[in-house]
Amino acid sequence: MVRLERLRQEHAEALLAFERENRAYFARTVPDRGDDFFRPAVFAARLRDLLTEQDLGICHFHVLLDADGLLVGRMNLMDAEGGSAELGYRVGQSAAGRGVATAAVGQLCRLAAGSYGLSALTAVTTQANPASRTVLERNGFTRTGEPEVAGRPGVAYRRVLERRPPGP
Repeated sequence: MVRLERLRQEHAEALLAFERENRAYFARTVPDRGDDFFRPAVFAARLRDLLTEQDLGICHFHVLLDADGLLVGRMNLMDAEGGSAELGYRVGQSAAGRGVATAAVGQLCRLAAGSYGLSALTAVTTQANPASRTVLERNGFTRTGEPEVAGRPGVAYRRVLERRPPGP
C-alpha cells in the first residue's frame, strides 16, 4: 500500500534523489526538467518556493511513500483557484506497472474534494505516455482536448469531483 504525505522541507533529500534516479525514465514520456533542476542549490530554492505556494493555498504538493517509507512518487495540485486545480504526478520506475499511480490519483481526488474543497481537476499528459492516460481514465477523467505539451502531442483531461467532508 502507498500513502500520500503533504510535501515538507524534510522530504528534500529523498525528493531530489527520487528525481535524479528517475530522470532518464521520466524523459522517455515527458519533457526533461533540465540540468539546473538537479543542482542542489537550485533544487533547494525551488522547493522553498513550492512550500511558500503551498502555505498560501495556491498549490498542494504531496509525496508518495511505499510501505517501507521510501519515496516512490509525487502528486501535485497546481493553481488551485475557483474550485479547480491541475493534477500532475510522477511515479518512479521501481513502482511503475503495479497500480500505484492509479491508487494514488484516486486518493488525491478524494483529498482534493474533501480537504481542499475542490470541485474539478484537470490534467495533461503526452500521447507518448499511455500509462498516464490509463491512470487518468481509470480515475474517472474524461478527454477534453489534444494540446501540445512542450512541443509534443498531448491529451487534456478533466474530472468533476464529488464534494465530501474530510475524513479517512
